[in-house]
Amino acid sequence: MKSYRVPELAEKYMNYDMIKNHTDLPEFPDARVHLLYIFLKDSGRNISGHEELYALVTSLVQVGLDTHESIDVTEGNQGEALMRSRQLKVLAGDYFSSRFYQLLALKGEIAVISLLSRAVSDVNVMKMNLYGKMKEALLPSEDYLSLTVQLNMQLFLSFTPLLEESVQETWEKLLREITECETLVQEMERCATPEFGRWGYAYWHLIEAGSDEERKMLVGKRTDMKDWKKLILKHKASEKLLDKLRESVSAIQQQLASRVEESPYAGILDPFLKRLSTFRSVVSEG
Repeated sequence: MKSYRVPELAEKYMNYDMIKNHTDLPEFPDARVHLLYIFLKDSGRNISGHEELYALVTSLVQVGLDTHESIDVTEGNQGEALMRSRQLKVLAGDYFSSRFYQLLALKGEIAVISLLSRAVSDVNVMKMNLYGKMKEALLPSEDYLSLTVQLNMQLFLSFTPLLEESVQETWEKLLREITECETLVQEMERCATPEFGRWGYAYWHLIEAGSDEERKMLVGKRTDMKDWKKLILKHKASEKLLDKLRESVSAIQQQLASRVEESPYAGILDPFLKRLSTFRSVVSEG
C-alpha cells in the first residue's frame, strides 16, 4: 500500500511562522484521517486514486472547524497578545477551509466539494443544537460526550457512500471508536484548567455530581484553579474519562484482532496507548 503521508502534506498548508508565533492550532485529527485514507484506499468506489487528496482536504476542513471552535469568546479586554491570537484563529480557520475548495476544484472534484460542503452545513446545525442545550443547562455529561463524538465524525461519515457496501458497517464502527478516542483525549486535556474545561465533559459531570454549593460556584462565577482541581479530584472526572478511553481502545483492539501486524492499521492506536500511560500517571499523582 502507498505510504500514508497526509500529515506531512497538510503541514504545507498549516505551518506558517505568524500562526506558530502568535497562537496555537488544534491537534491534527490524525487517527480519523488515517482511517479514512485506509478505507478509501482499500474499498473506495470510483475515486480514481484520489484517496490521498480526499483525506488531505478533509483534514484541512476539520482543522479549520476546530480552529474556529477554539477561539476564546470571553468578553472584556484580554490584552493585545490574546486579541491577536483570536484574530489569527479566525483567519487561519477560514484559510484552511478555503484550501479544500481550491485543491478539489483544481482536480475537477466538484462532487466531493458538494459532499463536504453539505457535511460542514450539517456540522454547524449540530453545533447550534448542542450550544442550545448548553445554554439551557439541559445537557447530561454522557449526552454531551455522545453529541461531541458525532460532531467530530460527521465530516468523515460523508464519505460512506463512496465505500463498498460490504465495508460500510465496519467503517462506521471503527470511525466512531477512533473518534471517541480522539475526543476523550481532548476532554482529558481540557480538565487541566477551568478556562479550557468550562462547558466540556468535566464541567457537565461536575454539575451532575456536585453539591448545590459546588454547582453554584461552577455556574455563578469563574472557578479558580485551586477549586477546579479539587472538584476534578473529588468527583473523579479525569478517572471517568480515562476509563472511557481504555474501553474505546479495547473495543478497537478487538475489532482489529484478526488483522496482521503488517496491515495498514498497525500503529493507528499507538498515540492513544501512549496517552493512556501518560494520563494514568497524572491521575495517580493527582
